[in-house]
Amino acid sequence: MPSLSRQIEVEVTPGQMMATIVDFASYPSFLPETQQTEVVLRESAAWEVRFTVRVIRSLQYTLRLEQDGDRVLRWSLVEGVFASNDGSWTLEPLDGGTRTRATYGIDVQVGMYVPGNIIRSLVETALPRTLERFKAEAERRALA
Repeated sequence: MPSLSRQIEVEVTPGQMMATIVDFASYPSFLPETQQTEVVLRESAAWEVRFTVRVIRSLQYTLRLEQDGDRVLRWSLVEGVFASNDGSWTLEPLDGGTRTRATYGIDVQVGMYVPGNIIRSLVETALPRTLERFKAEAERRALA
């Protein structure tokens, strides 16, 4: 999969958006492809999280995620089905900090053959849908 980046504007503060992003245990409740998450290591501003996702079949991988304040979260692959999986969330305050522009960037190299049409689907369809789901969840939490 090539490197790619997508943006979305969210009607919550950067801190509220980051709180949604780092609530890994809740992912299965709003990301249908995420079957299970397990925090296997927790440090002050870093986690190692094992994800089990369903993309054609169940896949498991562990990421090391490091938070930099309430505006940046970066990750890299610890182990799993990918050759590499690096990425980040960058949150930019809008309208005096009441709204957020969230940029999601990812560079994944799969460790197995994946047909081109599946890669295109992930890039063109799945990623925008995932961003919309994070937006909806963060906004739902802000109203609760």
